[in-house]
Amino acid sequence: FGGRYTVVSKSPVTNGWNDANSGGFFGPALRQSGYDAVFVRGISARPVYIFIDQGDVKLCDAKKLWGKTTSKTEQRLRKKHGDDINAALIGPAGENLSFFAAIMNDTHRAAARGGSGAVMGSKKLKAIVVRGQGTVPLAHPDVLLQLNEEIQRYVHRSDDAQDFAKYGTGSGYAASVQGNDAGIRNWTGNGQGAEYTLEDAERLSSHGLAADVRKQYFCASCPLGCGAELHRKSTRWNLKQNTMRPEYETMGAFGSLLLNKDVDAVCQCNNLCNEYGFDTISAGSTVAWAMECYNEGVLSKEELDGIDLTWGNGDAIVQLVEKMCRNEGIGEILIKGSREAAARLGKGEAYLVTASGIEEPQHDARLYYGLGRTYLVDPTPGRHVKGSINGITDEDFNPATDLCNTGFEDMLAVVETEIMNASGLCSFGLEYGGAPDLMMRAIHAVTGFSYSPYEKIALGLRMFTMRQSFNLREGLRRKDWTLSDRMRHGTPPDGKLAKINLDFEAMVDSLYTTIGWTTEGVPKAATLDMLGLEYLKKDMNDAGLRETHGNKDSGHFTFVTHGGAMRTT
Repeated sequence: FGGRYTVVSKSPVTNGWNDANSGGFFGPALRQSGYDAVFVRGISARPVYIFIDQGDVKLCDAKKLWGKTTSKTEQRLRKKHGDDINAALIGPAGENLSFFAAIMNDTHRAAARGGSGAVMGSKKLKAIVVRGQGTVPLAHPDVLLQLNEEIQRYVHRSDDAQDFAKYGTGSGYAASVQGNDAGIRNWTGNGQGAEYTLEDAERLSSHGLAADVRKQYFCASCPLGCGAELHRKSTRWNLKQNTMRPEYETMGAFGSLLLNKDVDAVCQCNNLCNEYGFDTISAGSTVAWAMECYNEGVLSKEELDGIDLTWGNGDAIVQLVEKMCRNEGIGEILIKGSREAAARLGKGEAYLVTASGIEEPQHDARLYYGLGRTYLVDPTPGRHVKGSINGITDEDFNPATDLCNTGFEDMLAVVETEIMNASGLCSFGLEYGGAPDLMMRAIHAVTGFSYSPYEKIALGLRMFTMRQSFNLREGLRRKDWTLSDRMRHGTPPDGKLAKINLDFEAMVDSLYTTIGWTTEGVPKAATLDMLGLEYLKKDMNDAGLRETHGNKDSGHFTFVTHGGAMRTT
């Protein structure tokens, strides 16, 4: 399950820290080429790509690749350098500096969120290409082998793991629609309503697409293989070849969020986003914003280049996405994301559903309260794959009072997710792998590092604090992190979410107090000392935060154990 890699940059959307990770085969291939990481500085005067060949690094001319889609770019790179290369690259979306341009690998795997593809495009960097047969030194190879065997045995005898292997992330899509987790009609619909029913969602889900599966797709080192290639007949689009099954987020963003019941249209939008290098979450959500504006009379048909963007119109949805792919007409505005589009057009702000400008994933914070805190103030906001106590749906939980006391549990979730994302392990692997404490055992087997409960918490908080410190250095403060009102209040006229009114700020205060930050999100000097991040004090001072890092600072936190259970004081 350890095949993921991460792209880190400054986000063109938030002007703060951005990290996005992806599966497939590029991550292991980069390591086998001889490098743990690649740092790219500056801007090229002309299109180039980086080629790392058995440890040798060179810059190559990418003029003939510029403007090409992701699959054509990869085909040309393989034709020139051989089939044993791997590449992380951008499509036209990144070249056109879309704020939701993705970095693609293996034609359909994406480090997508926050505009990382636009950063590559701004540098005129088309691709990073790697080749190598190097090996990764292991501290305890026998221990790792035993762990892998344990995982294999569990995966093959677990019905849940086998079900996920067959149906992937879209297996729960229909249930998420009915349960008000996935968005409906730009987050204003009701999962028990008639406008997008359980049957509508089931046709689009992985179960509904099961008959079209051509072959299973496995990322590197994965015993599950949750992806799938489809062979689907369509009179409008060629969906027979290289049509990957949409993931859960794509089903939601181009399905229920738009009241779109046209399965072929969803698959075609997924194809277009993969080929041109768009994040499907933000692409579908931006279409949803434009669609609501059109249906509410805020945007006219003429402003949408003649496209009749009524709710559920699959052909119109594809037409609008094609406009975005070609960077023409209204598409040139929409590729900057919904918030920027509303600003440029001077209208439609009331229909935005964003976290600091980044469109929401297909998990409703009004249902899973912990996600609201994560969407709002994670150093990379608007992410469902960051740490949070996102399982709070208990009817005994009272948001009016209990949101003030979530800091300790929230901190533990942050720690787990920070370590998982940094390790390159897949969250679904950890969920379905079955081995107790799989993540820390795998890290120990590979690196030789072992962590006590205290050291594990310090490790996770160190990463969380470093990401936050980058944002503080760049001038961002708590007031700059925003969450659309639609994610705080019960917009649907009826149903489970109708009367929701959530104070996520209380959860933020609780987390910050627990981990030794001020309520403004500034790590205290003693906290930095405890985490071994003393060198960040200079950045904090240079950012005008001397009030928390002077000689009078007394803020601190400590951990004590009681019968093996961690508590904070």
